[in-house]
Amino acid sequence: MPLMRIDVIKGHDKEYLKQLMQVSYEVMLDCFGAPEGDRYQILTQHEDFEMNILDTGLGIERTNDVVVFSLTTRPRTEEQKLKFYHDLAEKLEQTIGLKKSDLMINLTTNTDTDWSFGNGIAQFIDGPLK
Repeated sequence: MPLMRIDVIKGHDKEYLKQLMQVSYEVMLDCFGAPEGDRYQILTQHEDFEMNILDTGLGIERTNDVVVFSLTTRPRTEEQKLKFYHDLAEKLEQTIGLKKSDLMINLTTNTDTDWSFGNGIAQFIDGPLK
């Protein structure tokens, strides 16, 4: 159920982008215990001048391979979040060669009343996901 927005700089081939999306989906399923098929991903490609992802003085060097994951999700435990950050960085490095320094993740939590998957109803409140 997390809504995953993925922002990258243009220039990657289709297979790289498909792997990026697939790996992030699999890690999300594993770390958050979401059901199979719970896939809501939006990938947006930008010109290099449209993304300024600095390091907040942390000494993190970024390249044009930088990826920003913004997830909106129901509340998760600190343990789940830390595992997600770690596992996503590890698996993306292993599968597509993304440097861990080029990965930024932001999680925003909300509640069941903040979701409608369609048909004008809140499925977690008055629908089949109660």
